Amino acid sequence: MKYFLIAGEASGDLHAANLMRALQHEDAEAEFRFYGGDHMQAVGGEMLCHYKHLAYMGVVPVLMHLRAILGGMRRCKEQICQWQPDVVILVDYPGFNLSIAKFVHAERICPVFYYISPKIWAWKEGRIRRIRRDVDALYSILPFEVPFFEEKHHYPVTYVGNPTVDEVDAFLRSSSETDEVSPGDYVALLPGSRRQEVTDNLRRMLQAAAPVVAEKGLSLRIAVAPAMPIEVYEDIIRSSGVQASLVELVAGRTYELLARAQAALVTSGTATLETALFRVPQVVCYYIGFGPFVRLMRRLFLKVKYISLVNLICDEEVVPELVADAMNVRRVRAELLRILPGGEGRAAMLEGYERMASRLGEPGAPEHAARAMVRALSVGIL
Repeated sequence: MKYFLIAGEASGDLHAANLMRALQHEDAEAEFRFYGGDHMQAVGGEMLCHYKHLAYMGVVPVLMHLRAILGGMRRCKEQICQWQPDVVILVDYPGFNLSIAKFVHAERICPVFYYISPKIWAWKEGRIRRIRRDVDALYSILPFEVPFFEEKHHYPVTYVGNPTVDEVDAFLRSSSETDEVSPGDYVALLPGSRRQEVTDNLRRMLQAAAPVVAEKGLSLRIAVAPAMPIEVYEDIIRSSGVQASLVELVAGRTYELLARAQAALVTSGTATLETALFRVPQVVCYYIGFGPFVRLMRRLFLKVKYISLVNLICDEEVVPELVADAMNVRRVRAELLRILPGGEGRAAMLEGYERMASRLGEPGAPEHAARAMVRALSVGIL
């Protein structure tokens, strides 16, 4: 069968690539065309557009690149029409993907599957109408999404497991016979994957953590985001006033970094889940200016109590979340001290991680999704 996949950012590229491998196992004649990245290209098929040409976040960047985004959407629709795939598989990236789903559905080209469902439980809940109308099957990677879609909105969804569980499990198994998983002598800093996140968070993380690690004979290691210029980090380190000898930049080895970290300061996102799966105690840090205004907007528009996946999955505060002006040097430092070895909050957090892992389930998300997709297509139920 012919599969047309669309992933619009780095994490989606990785998850889509693993799904493609699983689809190859289920369907020996699988053909792929896709919008994605290097991971998907390594699997095979034809990459029609790299996600970096379309991956713009925030109002201003989107407006500045609106012509390129709309042009990419137009070309994508044309390419789907020309190739006539058996299914279009969308991976997260809802702003772009829901428009593609609408087009494919309206033109009656093929079924539309959504792998890694849009996070409408956080905001833009009204998108459920578009999903119900244009998406034939929804595959969720977060267990709390099942009651949200099925009980609240009466829309069927299949929980397939979480691909991050697979990725961390694969890394740990490959490292089990080496010293990769032995404890290190550092605190990991994961300040985000976008330039604005790094700019807003890293300096405060450094200033909060540096005195603590210096006193305890530890160091700081910073995870460098893919495609982010190293100079961004170097400039922030210099401006922070933190002693450069305390800091090391780590590019392309985030899992190795997390596997040995004593603790971590993490900007919200998939990284909070990865950190928890490595059983590394963490403080979630997400600075945003205009703190009081942001708190008001959060109450008005956000539909969830938490911003980190760890807390959302457990439906309780397992990890502290310092958001907006609450993410300041004093509070970050205090929370970091609580989770380092000997800290009063460390054991409880590690216990919470076990509850989270139990809810996520065992590895196998891409295989479960691929099996369900091929079965649905082969029996023609859509």
